Amino acid sequence: MGNEPAHTITRYDQELESLRGIVARMGGLVERQTAQAVAAVVDQNEDAAREPPMLDPEVDTLEREAEQLAIRILALRAPMAVDLRQIVAVLKMSGDLERIGDYASSIARRALKVEPLDGALSFSALRAMGRLVQENLHRAVEAMVENDAERAKEVWNADTAVDELYTTMFRELVTYMMEDPRNIGPCIHLLFVAKNLERIGDHATNIAERVYYAVTGEMLPSERPRGGEAAKKPISQDD
Repeated sequence: MGNEPAHTITRYDQELESLRGIVARMGGLVERQTAQAVAAVVDQNEDAAREPPMLDPEVDTLEREAEQLAIRILALRAPMAVDLRQIVAVLKMSGDLERIGDYASSIARRALKVEPLDGALSFSALRAMGRLVQENLHRAVEAMVENDAERAKEVWNADTAVDELYTTMFRELVTYMMEDPRNIGPCIHLLFVAKNLERIGDHATNIAERVYYAVTGEMLPSERPRGGEAAKKPISQDD
């Protein structure tokens, strides 16, 4: 870029800033989707349940805008070094954010099907998991917006606690299903909600990894900290 005219460099900087702005708006939207999805479940809030699916088309549109702009910059500007890493990272992060929005919408659609199990299971564990996932997502988005490698690493390390909460819920819910077949329906809904929250946490961790690489040029260890074996058990995704 060193031999290009100043006005060309200015346009390039504007394009980079525009790309960051698009993904920052995506981050704000999916944070709201996730917060509303959690409120829909733990507070049985019908109004909150409606919002995440309604925001999905806007998130999808922003992802397409980010992809188109990133491809344009890569094709026309031939960025190098740090800029190249950041553009590729932002492109991948937009995909992570879109998936987070999808999972939040799935939680919201399932929210009103979730019922307490005759007082045996409160929403306290789910509330705690939802709060931690929201905190990690918020910090991941902040790290993305501010190019903060240290904050990104904090998010990466915090994923263990999300896995541990999911493992605790998984074991508890399986126990309830084994004790009384009438619990199977409510427990299945809660398992899907918990699994989708765990996946949101995974995508927040993906974002953190991409931020760390974009800023430092170094990869975090490929083996993430894990918080329990049950977190690795597959549960088929609903829509």
